[in-house]
Amino acid sequence: LESPMAAQIEAVSAAGPLGDMQRIDHGLMTIQGGALRTFPFDPMVDSVQILLRTDGRPLNARVELLQGPNNNKQVIELYTEDGLDRPFYAILETPGNGNVVRIVNTATVEFPLTCSVGVYRTGRRDSFDDMQPVISGYGSNNGNFSPY
Repeated sequence: LESPMAAQIEAVSAAGPLGDMQRIDHGLMTIQGGALRTFPFDPMVDSVQILLRTDGRPLNARVELLQGPNNNKQVIELYTEDGLDRPFYAILETPGNGNVVRIVNTATVEFPLTCSVGVYRTGRRDSFDDMQPVISGYGSNNGNFSPY
């Protein structure tokens, strides 16, 4: 089973990717080892930005994107030897309704991490249909749900 993925690497300013404090919804937050935090977002949010770092200790975490109650969650498991020199930054697309980002510190209690989660891009939803969760499947085909 293959999962398509697109990645891009860019240099950021000295202030860091989340240097613009106006765009941070949930400011710097410390997550102790073994703990988790959830960040729900409005349906108007098209993508969110996440920054995870430590004070020079190893960074061992899991980032989960939950989209609605009936969809499988998308998971990023990550590890870096030094979370100060090599922090983790990502932009996740969050189309639809019911999006929640969950950050889990999978390290032991001796290794806390600092996270920042914020809105990256918002969109305008003109109708009720635009705010429905994105549900994967075969499509409707005029009411016929057969994959053939």
